[in-house]
Amino acid sequence: MDRQTTIDQLEQILPLAAQWAADQERRVLCEGVPLSKIELADAKAIGVRNPERVRLLRVDAVPVPVHPMLRAAAASINFFTATPRGLALDHGIFIRADHWRDRALIAHELVHTAQFQRFGGILPFLQTYISQCATVGYSNAPLELEAIAMAARICSA
Repeated sequence: MDRQTTIDQLEQILPLAAQWAADQERRVLCEGVPLSKIELADAKAIGVRNPERVRLLRVDAVPVPVHPMLRAAAASINFFTATPRGLALDHGIFIRADHWRDRALIAHELVHTAQFQRFGGILPFLQTYISQCATVGYSNAPLELEAIAMAARICSA
């Protein structure tokens, strides 16, 4: 699947992606741990509402969707690199074990949590994020650039 196909199939992809994200978020909320004091302070500085609800889950590998259409769409926009270090799905954040408690990475993912909140949840966030990644590319997506810049600012303060 190429980027244009992903854009064309966005209406079909979105419900699948939202369901997968919601399922993964539930897993993190059930199995994960609360933010540390520093991470809570970072979350508040970033603008995360109710940061005490956020959970981190240490994993050997960040999960990727198994549904063929989701996998193809994710590959077409380079959403999942070969070995993603972290992934925020609303209040649930996966952190790869070799980057556990990496402040910059967690701050980056917390920016995505704030974005989920700003957009009003999983589906509206994913609609915008996937669309941005499909049109301008993952590394140039405005939501991704915002996360990079905000995390850098938080960690340099």
